[in-house]
Amino acid sequence: MLNDTALDTLFYQARSHNGWQDRDVTDAQLAQLYDLLKWAPTSANGSPARFVFVKSRQARDQLVACMSPGNQAKTAQAPVTVIIGMDLQFHEKLPHLSPAVDARSWFAGNDELIKATAFRNASLQGAYLIMAARALGLDCGPMSGFDNAQVDAAFFAGTTIRANFVCSIGYGDAAKVRPRAPRLAFGEACRIA
Repeated sequence: MLNDTALDTLFYQARSHNGWQDRDVTDAQLAQLYDLLKWAPTSANGSPARFVFVKSRQARDQLVACMSPGNQAKTAQAPVTVIIGMDLQFHEKLPHLSPAVDARSWFAGNDELIKATAFRNASLQGAYLIMAARALGLDCGPMSGFDNAQVDAAFFAGTTIRANFVCSIGYGDAAKVRPRAPRLAFGEACRIA
């Protein structure tokens, strides 16, 4: 079991950040981040998420233009904002990623299953990204307020990848963190059957 310090880092003291310190996140840190999250499970090891780490001023300006007004300033300030996309042709990589079974055949021609599986598992991989970033000492600010079609056109044109959500990553500015909101109690959210 992880110690209390690790649990605080990942859960109890971790917060969604809206403001960022003026500190760089290196390409090496981003590679290490991906190297951690890629080991977490997905259906049939399909790994449908595709990540665009937006760092350059030009790419950041493009992304800011796609964001809802309430998310523009924090996206502009973040050292990195990751677009978590989902590849709607992820199943084409299954012969390599899931060699023990013919998992590709489960999806081929079944657009509804492809979309549902890509969305569900890319969302999982985005959550793994948040946990991996926290484990590496980085802070996160996940967001869903953006124009999907505009992000797809700007960052995924000509591909089978579609945006799922975005997440800023860096070193958070604690002064800009909102007071912690409550969570549902076990009895409100769970039942044991």
